Amino acid sequence: MITALTLTDFRSYGAARLEPGAGPVVLHGPNGAGKTNLLEALSLLTPGKGLRGATAAEMGRREPGEASGRPWAVAVELDDDTRLGTGVPGGGAARRIVRINGETAQPGRLLEYLRPVWATPDQDRLFSDARADRLRFFDRLVFAALPDHAAAVAAYDKALRERLRLLVQAADGGEADPLWLDALEGRLAEAGARIAEARVAALATLQSAIDGRGDRPFPQADLGLAGEAEQQTASGVASAEVEVSLREGLARARARDGAAGRSLFGPHRTDLTALHREKNRPAAEGSSGEQKALVLNLVLAQITRLAHQTARPMLLLDEAPAHLDAARRAALFDEIEVLGREHGLQAFMTGTERPLFEGLEGRARFVRVAAGGLAED
Repeated sequence: MITALTLTDFRSYGAARLEPGAGPVVLHGPNGAGKTNLLEALSLLTPGKGLRGATAAEMGRREPGEASGRPWAVAVELDDDTRLGTGVPGGGAARRIVRINGETAQPGRLLEYLRPVWATPDQDRLFSDARADRLRFFDRLVFAALPDHAAAVAAYDKALRERLRLLVQAADGGEADPLWLDALEGRLAEAGARIAEARVAALATLQSAIDGRGDRPFPQADLGLAGEAEQQTASGVASAEVEVSLREGLARARARDGAAGRSLFGPHRTDLTALHREKNRPAAEGSSGEQKALVLNLVLAQITRLAHQTARPMLLLDEAPAHLDAARRAALFDEIEVLGREHGLQAFMTGTERPLFEGLEGRARFVRVAAGGLAED
């Protein structure tokens, strides 16, 4: 687990250090103090852009009058003496790098050590917001347990962008090499079949974990994947056949995609569906409080899935108590403590008011965040 976190010129922090210790950590303080910034720093200890989806250039601290952000770094020390770090070095580089024990490494290797999972206020209406947001949320759950999924999604996205560039060029009167399109669609089909297979496998284990949580005071969701490749995979169609189907579908969609200026066919168009089991209605029809409770139950089920893997799960909850009634707040805190005691879960939570976390008094470490500084209560 993390024994120390150090921030250097990251967001609102010039220099800060936090030594979490055992048990949950509650970060409290006024709006704008930097609580979410600290969670974002921790979320960067995994491939991708972190919980805000920001670019590396946006994360550097700026003083008044500075046109661009400074070079920045996020570093952690683990209890086995491993050192993980990420950031943007000086010298004009804007690309984030990852280091493990001082050596530059591929971002995917971070998953060998930590598996961050998070829930933020942006997800309080996850099931009624944009489809793409739900799919990104679900894909993060998939590759937290199956790290190879991240590489497949990255390869798919890269080939998809290149294919669309050629198709738009052709629609504007240019030429697109059909052999190159064939090659790109072959890559898309191969990666897409792998993506569908990973999603279907993850959905099954995640649904099983949700079903096993019937004694918790959180609503349960019946999950589904609305996508042709995923539905074929779930029905037992072989991966090679799914790949052929994707390749043929992409070829048929060329003219339409070029005219539309966007790719309208493929696993990137899949949607995560959810039915509120108790009320037997789509989760999208629920209130913010109901949707947040459904998301939290899904996230806790994910933590249960990850608990027995080599890399430690880490839970990041931004404004966790918001929209939760007292019973669900108490249940959330109890469950986090049990997962920490039994499975080594580290949890970091934020909130504007300390009294919202009174159920964790004596069981958590409370840290006040103010003006880019950290002070233990």
